[in-house]
Amino acid sequence: MAALRYAGLDDTDSEDELPPGWEQRTTKDGWVYYANHTEEKTQWEHPKTGKRKRIAGDLPYGWEQETDENGQVFFVDHINKRTTYLDPRLAFTVDDSPTKPTTRQRYDGSTTAMEILQGRDLSGKVVVVTGANSGIGFETAKSFALHGAHVILACRNMTRASEAVSRILGEWKTKQNYHPLPKLGSMKVFKH
Repeated sequence: MAALRYAGLDDTDSEDELPPGWEQRTTKDGWVYYANHTEEKTQWEHPKTGKRKRIAGDLPYGWEQETDENGQVFFVDHINKRTTYLDPRLAFTVDDSPTKPTTRQRYDGSTTAMEILQGRDLSGKVVVVTGANSGIGFETAKSFALHGAHVILACRNMTRASEAVSRILGEWKTKQNYHPLPKLGSMKVFKH
């Protein structure tokens, strides 16, 4: 790797080492991309690891970032009076691993609907819950309402459905005393 030889270090068999003909570059806003000079292509993912990277932190003291007439970023070291196209922060890159939501979360029989929805704001969402006056349906309707969703309680017994709405409102008022919740979503009762 030219950068390692320039720094007086030997090549390594590191997984981050680029194949022959490749160069690591950065954009103005700190994203790392890879130039394949053999095929005259660029890509965001490292050719060996497949990872995306970005620069962490500011330029070292005495360094400045400029752009040449071709639009390529270069760096000026005012202390040592030299310029380079190699970003001095490349040694301090971090993997850009966007957190993908896990497709399968592990819940068991003791997991509550409130635990599943924890930290989510469902304001503006509309949810229809059947059997919402008792059991799993009630817990689901309550959880959605306490997380801001507009909940339609579809029940066969209108009296028990109205009681369920009252219980949800009472629980929301009680929980507000301990920690603020999102605005309570609206609830409507329909005969199912």
